[in-house]
Amino acid sequence: MIRHIVLTKFKSDIAEERINKIYSDFSVLINKLANAQGFYAGRSESPEQIERGYLHGLVIDFDSWDALQAYSENKEHKALGAQLIEHAVGGLDGILVLDIETKG
Repeated sequence: MIRHIVLTKFKSDIAEERINKIYSDFSVLINKLANAQGFYAGRSESPEQIERGYLHGLVIDFDSWDALQAYSENKEHKALGAQLIEHAVGGLDGILVLDIETKG
């Protein structure tokens, strides 16, 4: 399984409701995909408070690297990704993506 992690440093003028709507739309997309599951998203509640501005994130589990690749090429995913970039501090510079192969 591949765990896809996206952290976003949103601009200060982006309302929490707007961020939640974007994440809701990601959830709808993930529910349509056969090889994706385990979608989680939201604002950090870390007691450590060392997010360095990356206060929001999402996590999706994919069955394989091929499933992640298909997702990355998906038209709906590209449109939602463009919204993240539009609302992130510095555009793409305000987004971190990690893909980790897990044993689960």
